[in-house]
Amino acid sequence: MLQTAAIVLAITALGGLTMAAIRFASRHNPPAWLAMLHGLLAASGLTLLAYAICTTPVPPTATLALALFLLAAAGGAVMSLGYKWRQRLLPKWLVIAHALAAVAAFALLLLAAYGTS
Repeated sequence: MLQTAAIVLAITALGGLTMAAIRFASRHNPPAWLAMLHGLLAASGLTLLAYAICTTPVPPTATLALALFLLAAAGGAVMSLGYKWRQRLLPKWLVIAHALAAVAAFALLLLAAYGTS
């Protein structure tokens, strides 16, 4: 299950990279459909990860990954509801903070899913 969550979240990351590129290359926010798809895939991956943590023995890094992903999700919600919904330009610092939390969480998830320990 951890590996499936990692795959779903890797696909999610591709959408996140695309949206970050759009935001940093122009003075426009990414399209709403892409943000919605990104959020839906992220929620799916987080649900799988949470289910795995609750039902199977997993390394502690998986739990830490979930906590960081939830922090990243909170940042995504702030961007969506606080900025995009109100048609305000996403602050670059918030995009970077969201990405850093998600990247750290993803690295921990990969360690938990594919690590040898």
